[in-house]
Amino acid sequence: MKRWALGIAAAAVLFACAAQAAEVNIVALGASNTYGSGRGRTNGGVPSSQAYPAQLQRLLAAKGGSARVTNAGIPGDTTGGMLARLNSAVPNGTTIVILQPGGNDARRGEGAARQSNIAEIKHRLAARHIKVIMLGNLGQIAPKSARDPDGQHFNAQGHAAFAAWLAPQVIAVAHGR
Repeated sequence: MKRWALGIAAAAVLFACAAQAAEVNIVALGASNTYGSGRGRTNGGVPSSQAYPAQLQRLLAAKGGSARVTNAGIPGDTTGGMLARLNSAVPNGTTIVILQPGGNDARRGEGAARQSNIAEIKHRLAARHIKVIMLGNLGQIAPKSARDPDGQHFNAQGHAAFAAWLAPQVIAVAHGR
C-alpha cells in the first residue's frame, strides 16, 4: 500500500472519531489550481466537482468526517487579491484555510509584495483563530501526466492526487496536531 494511502487511513480514524462532534469548515483560498479551471487555459481545466476542494471534501466524508470544503479559488488571483477578499472569502465559522498563493504575483509584477501579503493573510486568520495550511510549489505533488499541457495546472488526476496528499494534513490540523 502506498505511504499516502496509509497516512490517509490512519488519520481518517482520528478524524472520524473527533469530527463526529462538529462539522469542520474549510476554505481553500487560492488561484487557478484551487479553482480548477482558468481563463485562457488551453483545455479549460476541470469542472468544480473534480477540483481538489470538492475531491478533498468527498475523501474526508468517505473516512467518516464531517467537513465542508469551500472553493475560494479565483483564476489569475494574486496574494494582494486574496488579502483584499479575505473577509468575504473566509466567513465566520471557518476552522481551517488551505492557502495556495500560486505564482501570479511574479507574473503580474507584484512579487515584491507577495511575502508581506501572505504574512498579513496569516496574521488576520490567526486573529480569528483560524488554522492555516500553507501550500508551496504544487508541481512537486503530482507527476507531469497529472498536469495540463502547461505543466503547472492540475488535470482531474492531479487534483485527485493532490486531495489525497492533502487529506492527512487537514485531518492533523483539524485535531491540533
